[in-house]
Amino acid sequence: MPVDFPQLWTRLTAQFPLGEFSIHGPDHWRTVEENGLALAETNAADRTVVRLFAVFHDSRRQNDSVDPEHGHRAAELAKRLHGEVFQIEPEQLEKLLDACEHHNQGMTSADPTIGACWDADRLDLPRIGIDPEPEYMSTEEGRRRAGQG
Repeated sequence: MPVDFPQLWTRLTAQFPLGEFSIHGPDHWRTVEENGLALAETNAADRTVVRLFAVFHDSRRQNDSVDPEHGHRAAELAKRLHGEVFQIEPEQLEKLLDACEHHNQGMTSADPTIGACWDADRLDLPRIGIDPEPEYMSTEEGRRRAGQG
């Protein structure tokens, strides 16, 4: 079963508790997807995982402020929908769950896919008035883009 991204986006957007105009909502997810795919061009990240991360990572936020458990809830949702709404290889699922679970913990990753996911999200920090800092980026291209700020 290939990933039906339009169906997945529709489903996750419909269940997103903060609505389409949230600063952590679908517009942000789309920017994270664009950032992640651009980063994947430079570091050989798994594009499917990057795209899945974009739509899942903030999909279970309960507010636009402090919500430290939203990454965990996003990973749980991805785990629950795997096999029902989308299907990927076990290694891909493991990376997706790890990327979602830990994306808001300020870490970096040497894994090209997880690093691209996290950097893609951090590169959209200017939307909330924060300039991304190169030292918090996992990928060379992420560091380069953050340094341009």
